[in-house]
Amino acid sequence: MTNILLTGASRGIGAAIRAALAPQATVVGHASQDGTDTIGADLDQPGAASALWHAARDRLGTIDVLINNAGVFEANPIEADDAAWHASWERTMRINLTASAELCRLAVLHWQERGVPGRIVNVASRAAHRGDSPAHWHYAASKAGMLAMTKTIARAYAKDGILAFAICPGFTMTGMADDYLASRGGDKLLADIPLGRVAMPDEVAEMARWLALDAPASMTGSVLDVNGASYVR
Repeated sequence: MTNILLTGASRGIGAAIRAALAPQATVVGHASQDGTDTIGADLDQPGAASALWHAARDRLGTIDVLINNAGVFEANPIEADDAAWHASWERTMRINLTASAELCRLAVLHWQERGVPGRIVNVASRAAHRGDSPAHWHYAASKAGMLAMTKTIARAYAKDGILAFAICPGFTMTGMADDYLASRGGDKLLADIPLGRVAMPDEVAEMARWLALDAPASMTGSVLDVNGASYVR
């Protein structure tokens, strides 16, 4: 069985990814707090990503696949006072990008030290390509950074059998997407999706499962869009 560390596993896309992987892999999930089948870690805190990695290794022995799915989507209007705006920017970058980078680094070192292949799947966003709302500069920037990081890892470590992929969902039927749709006029936003609906978590999960377990090695560095043709490139 393939051993997988999955961040943000407790709900939404993460829970769907875990369910999709369950028949074929042993998954250690991450959540904000310890649970019966999750390791708790507040990825906003320095050192939390490293502690999560080592706890997962202790539980699994070795990790074959890392899936970075944890993220926050919080409004940060430019009219906020300086301290609040900077704090929100730093929190989003810390959780969405820096913690993912720390885990990717530990994963690459883990596989290199053992001389074994490994896979990284980073869940980014359509916002990485087309930007987001005026209150979400930080979110779009964090997800664009995740794509650049994924491509860099793919190019640097393919020779070691270490593969890296990214997924860019558009709106997905999770709690975060529901809140955003409601705040921005759901019907108007849906009109921008040629498919006529947002993605379902299991659709994104199937992409993550396939990349983690079955995608051919020559696809390393690829970014897969799941957005109902609301952004094509």
